[in-house]
Amino acid sequence: MTTVRLPLFPLNSVLFPGLVLPLNVFEERYRAMMRDLLKTPEDEPRRFAVVAIRDGHEVAPTAPGMPDQTAVPQRGPAAGFGDDPAKAFHEVGCIADAATIRERADGSFEVLATGTTRVRLLSVDASGAFLTAELEELPEDPGEEAGALAEGVLRAFRQYQKRLAGARERSLSTGADLPDEPAVVSYLVAAAAMLDIPAKQQLLQAPDTATRLREELKLLRAETAIIRNLPSLPASDLTRGPTSLN
Repeated sequence: MTTVRLPLFPLNSVLFPGLVLPLNVFEERYRAMMRDLLKTPEDEPRRFAVVAIRDGHEVAPTAPGMPDQTAVPQRGPAAGFGDDPAKAFHEVGCIADAATIRERADGSFEVLATGTTRVRLLSVDASGAFLTAELEELPEDPGEEAGALAEGVLRAFRQYQKRLAGARERSLSTGADLPDEPAVVSYLVAAAAMLDIPAKQQLLQAPDTATRLREELKLLRAETAIIRNLPSLPASDLTRGPTSLN
């Protein structure tokens, strides 16, 4: 078992390998994390782990900018995650490699990272300025019939995109824009589909690529059928994602 200890960045979203993650970092615990990552030589990866929050707050309650300005803010690396932070997070997450970490004049950071490798959360350490975690790296097993399944998922995804865009609008992506490597297809579709966090989390932690693709095929067909019966549903842009506020 290959394990690694990395800074831990909990989010109200799921990060997949190969997907880009923009971050607007303003809380002190995450500023401290970015300052620490900037100590890493430029020719080495600046890695941290992203996990989806199961029970807790991405931004600590009553932090600056929150509605109640009179309350005493929660502080510390585990603020908003309870007495046992590990229980507040989903078990499987993704390592992120920060290609860009830019400090602003007010001390906040603009970060652009990319998901690389799935990891399983083994333990969480809240003794420092920011959370760190012991993580087990998870291999990507292709499973059986991943290639054929990927082709089916791409066809279903194109139909899903067309339904979202609307009959009178141009499809959000052409076939030339989509990959054909099964694992890449599985992660791209998981990230782009309009699914809630539990559904995306289930896809992230699938035991192999083929299992993930099979589940995506079912989800896409179900979602497309729903959209077909809701002609007034507004078009959604799958090519962009909001910057996470932390």
